[in-house]
Amino acid sequence: MAGAGGRSWRDLLAGRARKRKSPFESTAELQRAALQLLDQHQNLAELLLEVGDSAKPCVQDGAEHQGVSPESFIVSVLQEQASKLGVPTATLAAKNAIAKMEQICQDPASPSRVPLLNSDQRKRLTCLLQTVKDLLANNMFCRSLFCQDMWKMKEPLVLEAVWHLHSCDIVGLAELLDRSPAGPAAVEWLCSSLCGLCEQAGDTSCGDTSCGDTELAQRILSDFAIVFVQHGFEQPSELGRKVEFQKVAYICRAVLQRMLAWVLDAVGKEKQEDVSMVQAVRFWLNVFHVPLYGSVAHPDSLRQFFRHTLTEVLTYNPVLKVSDAIQMQKEWSFTRTSPLLTALYRKLLVAFSVKESVCQLQQVLETHEVNWQHVLSCVSTLVVCQAEAGQLFKDLLSHLLLKAFGNYDMENMITAFLIARQAALEGPAVFMPYSEWFKASFGNAGGYHGSSKKSLVFLLEFLSELVPFEAAPYLKVHIMFPPCVPGKHRALLLEYITLARTRLADLQVAIEDMGLYEDLSAPEEAVQPQAQALRDVEKALQIFESSRKIPTSVIEASIFRRPYYTSWFLPALLRPRVLPKTPDGRMAFIDSLKRADKIPSNLYSTYLQACHAMKEKVLQDASKAEPSHPKEPLEQLEAELAELRTLVVQQAQWEEVAAQLALVSDRLRGALGDSSGDNEAAPPGSSRVRVAVPAPGLSPCPQRVVDLLLTSFCQTLLAASSFNPPDGQGPCLSLLVKMMCGHRNLLPALLARLCQLLYHQGPSLGAAHILGLAAFVIHLSECRALIPAVEADFGPSQAVPGKALSVSEYWSSLLVCRTEESFVFCLRFCTAAAAYLMCKFSSCSREEFCALVPPGLIKKLQFLVPRLSSEARAVPCEEAQSALSWSSLSCPSLSYRRASLCLWRQAAFQELLKEKAFQLSFREWLLLELEVCPDKDILSAAERQDFHHWAIYQRYLPAPSAAGGCDGDLEKACGVILNAILDSSHRLELGGCAHSRTSLSPEILCRLQELVLELRCRPKLLPGCSAAQRPLVLELLQARLAGTEPEQGSALGQQLWRQQELLLHRRVLLGLPASTLVTLCWRGSRAVLDCDSFFSFVNSELKNVSSRGYALSFDITAHFFRGLLSASLDCEDAAEGVSEALAMCQTKCPVVLLSAALWWPRLEPALCCQWKRLFGAPLAGELARLRGWHSSGTRFLCSGAAFPASDPPWLSAAFLHGALLQHSPRGTEALPRLGTGAQQLLVALLFFSLLDLISARIAPKEGVDFQTSLERSLQILQCLQGRGTAWPLLFHSAEGAPGMFHVLHGAASQRHTRLLPLAFYSLTPSFQQELLQQEPTFLSVALQMYIQLLQLFVEGQVLPQSDQDHAEHDPLELISAARQFLLGAIPQCPARSLGDIQPLLSTCEELDPELAATLRHFCRPAVDVELEEELELF
Repeated sequence: MAGAGGRSWRDLLAGRARKRKSPFESTAELQRAALQLLDQHQNLAELLLEVGDSAKPCVQDGAEHQGVSPESFIVSVLQEQASKLGVPTATLAAKNAIAKMEQICQDPASPSRVPLLNSDQRKRLTCLLQTVKDLLANNMFCRSLFCQDMWKMKEPLVLEAVWHLHSCDIVGLAELLDRSPAGPAAVEWLCSSLCGLCEQAGDTSCGDTSCGDTELAQRILSDFAIVFVQHGFEQPSELGRKVEFQKVAYICRAVLQRMLAWVLDAVGKEKQEDVSMVQAVRFWLNVFHVPLYGSVAHPDSLRQFFRHTLTEVLTYNPVLKVSDAIQMQKEWSFTRTSPLLTALYRKLLVAFSVKESVCQLQQVLETHEVNWQHVLSCVSTLVVCQAEAGQLFKDLLSHLLLKAFGNYDMENMITAFLIARQAALEGPAVFMPYSEWFKASFGNAGGYHGSSKKSLVFLLEFLSELVPFEAAPYLKVHIMFPPCVPGKHRALLLEYITLARTRLADLQVAIEDMGLYEDLSAPEEAVQPQAQALRDVEKALQIFESSRKIPTSVIEASIFRRPYYTSWFLPALLRPRVLPKTPDGRMAFIDSLKRADKIPSNLYSTYLQACHAMKEKVLQDASKAEPSHPKEPLEQLEAELAELRTLVVQQAQWEEVAAQLALVSDRLRGALGDSSGDNEAAPPGSSRVRVAVPAPGLSPCPQRVVDLLLTSFCQTLLAASSFNPPDGQGPCLSLLVKMMCGHRNLLPALLARLCQLLYHQGPSLGAAHILGLAAFVIHLSECRALIPAVEADFGPSQAVPGKALSVSEYWSSLLVCRTEESFVFCLRFCTAAAAYLMCKFSSCSREEFCALVPPGLIKKLQFLVPRLSSEARAVPCEEAQSALSWSSLSCPSLSYRRASLCLWRQAAFQELLKEKAFQLSFREWLLLELEVCPDKDILSAAERQDFHHWAIYQRYLPAPSAAGGCDGDLEKACGVILNAILDSSHRLELGGCAHSRTSLSPEILCRLQELVLELRCRPKLLPGCSAAQRPLVLELLQARLAGTEPEQGSALGQQLWRQQELLLHRRVLLGLPASTLVTLCWRGSRAVLDCDSFFSFVNSELKNVSSRGYALSFDITAHFFRGLLSASLDCEDAAEGVSEALAMCQTKCPVVLLSAALWWPRLEPALCCQWKRLFGAPLAGELARLRGWHSSGTRFLCSGAAFPASDPPWLSAAFLHGALLQHSPRGTEALPRLGTGAQQLLVALLFFSLLDLISARIAPKEGVDFQTSLERSLQILQCLQGRGTAWPLLFHSAEGAPGMFHVLHGAASQRHTRLLPLAFYSLTPSFQQELLQQEPTFLSVALQMYIQLLQLFVEGQVLPQSDQDHAEHDPLELISAARQFLLGAIPQCPARSLGDIQPLLSTCEELDPELAATLRHFCRPAVDVELEEELELF
């Protein structure tokens, strides 16, 4: 009741008290007067509202000591009125409160009842409730009557008013619901009110909902949700105490059920619903926010509520059949599922562990009829948002298949296949592709179906029943990777395959049109052949550009899949375009196919004409149209990455990262043009990624995508690092990189771009790029299980293909340290990567951390830090060092040497260096050091020498072998250095340092020389001592040749590798002291020179790299003789020791003496000078003999003196041959003057001339002229024929050759020996007719040489033609001439000669059937004649 001006009754009383003094002498008198006045004009409802305006009223001035209490007024009035009416005071108060509350809730401005009050209503209700609380405190209010009368109100209760009653502890919601006359009516009222509340709170499109109302609505919803859960899901221990609330439990459950149905109905219509309805439903989902309940709700009640809700969601409205699920499940992936449903799942699943979630899903599948859309979308949500779910689902699938085949239960089979396919839809980053799962489950004899025929029939019947509903990609998986079936049951599988092919035909998908690289696990519908062919072309181009070979799949398709190859692949490859001036990869690929006859000539001509026409059209246009690239998908990807960045920097939003990554993955698939899900291709280990390191090509579209991803990663990392260190950034960046690795078709471009950035552009990268890429490669190594092996092609210098690298090994190999700039970059990059690694994973256990550390990174730091910082070479001190801060690495003024040194000194890093897997071994250090370009090194020559001495003598020589050292063993150190030097020369030599293939590092070779000389500083051996000096270097080289062989490559490649290896061995020997070739040993009481190891090395290996065929090169020959003379200093009689060693050469190593004979004019001055310097005495006997033979040969040719006969004849022939080479070609005119006993000398002379003839062909730059050698050989042959010497024995194999012939063959190199047939048939013009009759073995030798000549040609080893005499020495002409010679010679040969060729006929028939037929024709009469002669004897 208000007075004039709208003032309250209290205000009027207070005013009156101020104006005049009260006429009442006491409070009692005043109360009686007031009661009388109220009795005449009383309105109890209004009175309740008015007096509740203040809890502590007072009267000022004169009345301040006579304060009037509003509670006393209302109590007095209520008591007076109740006594008149004859009712209890509490009942009257409840009645009046209900009346006033109903009046307040009636809003004339709103025709329909809304759940929230306006501000005026809220203020008046607050006053009323304050009074009611006071009455309750005085026990003057009937709560039960109030609850009953609330349900009798004309209008439905207003939700906010009920909440105020509940929150003020006047009437709780549970008590109010318990007093409801009808439970269903209460449920209806609550559900409609809650829906209205959600709509009002979620209606953000109009400006009616203020922020305060939204917060109030959230509080109302939270408080009521707690009541619903507490009473709807009571625990058994609470039911006994709350029997009276059983109705409440029913209502609470029913309300939650109805509201969940409202949500799920909205999910089904989300695309049709307006935004406000979606927002309203999303607002209700706050009920499932676990922290909302805190400690208020019993934990078991809360879990029961979430479990019940999840079950209800999975079983809601199960109208979809299994066939519908098979056909539609691709639409239920995480990114395509309703955001409302995924949000609901993510809130529900928070209440459980991942294992509990999967178990709950399994229980529902086993006990309920389910909604397949909800079940499979739940599977997608789990595998995307929970990293551990993938393995749990694999276990569940195994369990389902075991049950299915154990009981032959179709339901379990269906469930397993649907779950496997659904999880595979989310990509290999979270679950294995369907093709991999199907192969693992049924692709081997130990599969689930392999136990019996019944199991096999069960599987095939199940697959057959799926066929009418299957999508094409799944049918292709089943056809291309069929179940493993025993041969006797093959017909059953063929029936299914026929059925599947029929289904593919109905879908208008031909298995013959399947792409070369088509993904068989793709969840989408089949890609059109045109689109798949374009992808196949791009993939084939990538493989061709990296290997420079036509891919095997293309060659196979051109033969076995001709329709697809000619109808789709070639048209996609030969699309007309403007050809570039410089041939690109596509042109090279097309040319290779054309040369291989894989492109029809007419099609190729049409392609060239179309390209020419397009070029003319472009030239006619005013402006050239740029190729259009789809920008929209890239912009969408960029927007999603930006949204991801905002989530990563806010820790409260990390739970949203997994869902956002799924969206990023979907946008990435679109940006890559991957509509068919190529990211779910073969399993990680099934194919390799090839990268051409010297020129990693990237097409524009993939490069833009990769650059966007890398830029976003770097920006996200830097943004997150500004708030938290790496260990406080959560798993967000790991998940981002894992998602990238799941897109298999992205990996080639990603790894190629890393190659460009690290290998080619590393020194030019800025600090932010280095930090971002360093963190990126760490996460890339973390995801190594998802990345296939990498084949890094380092270009033409890589003679033998390298092994496949893991992703960690790959990016480590890109960090090359050769120049000053590359050293600085590698140090910065490795320091940043190691600092990030140690900070990011600092909380991991020791085992987990070591598993994450890339060994190449730690080893690179062990090479870099001590090399660039001499302080790091000292023994680390024990005192604790301050850790390197990740944030400090982004400081522009940071010294990276100082930062790396700080990292090096950290105790955690030093502990890491103690792990065997991370220790840089001596060999690894050498290989890294040998890559450095000395002229571009960051260290000076003096600094480098200091570093080498420290590394060898202080670090590795004394270190134990377990730590990569040498255990103090000098021989072991020499072996490691020697092998490293040789391996380094075989390794890749790219970049700024253009070393020769056979170059050796002079500085490391100097270190080897130092160690070898130090090894020789040992106590002198005493007479009679059985020990001897070991030829260490030769032993190491021979052991290397015996144990080192390239595993890959052709036979020719291995042959070239070995030849190069031997050339390197020769250079190593020349770089070491000559005395290392000869050792000292004791025989009795005499010290003798031991050359056996060197002789063995020459005979088995070194002679085979000589271009002269029968002699070593001059440098190694001179080196040996210098070593021989130097080593003889330790002999008691040096001359005798040298003579004995040279005498041993005649039997053990004739090649050394033949080499001396060839090079004697250059060798003699040096030897005489050295001998004179060392001994000052006449030459040793054997050296003098060598000088005498050379002088005799020179006198024989120049002055006509006689050439003395000597033993062995082959050695004197060698000196005579050397003299012939020194004089004019006419020197052979003196040969007839040789004595009658010179036949063996002439044969040896012919052999040396023939080897020179071969050398002129294989090494024309060595100064040997082919024509001169041929003429000399013909003249020597004429001398032999004139003397009737049996020279054809010279061409027998070394095993079958007698005496001197065996020595000559043994001295020749293997290559020259194999090419003797060329020399033999170069002599045919001088073969005399009498030779056929005089030499019975000639025909067999000639036929053997012809067969060997054909075999050389078949094996591809016929020599290339000389540029000067191309026509004369064409191998085919030589073979033809040899054949004509044989055909002409066969009829003239005696019968005995024809009889000797029988063992060769079968081989000849394989190579030249016509010649073999001729031989057989002439052999028969010969055999008959021989038989007749034998019969006549008897």
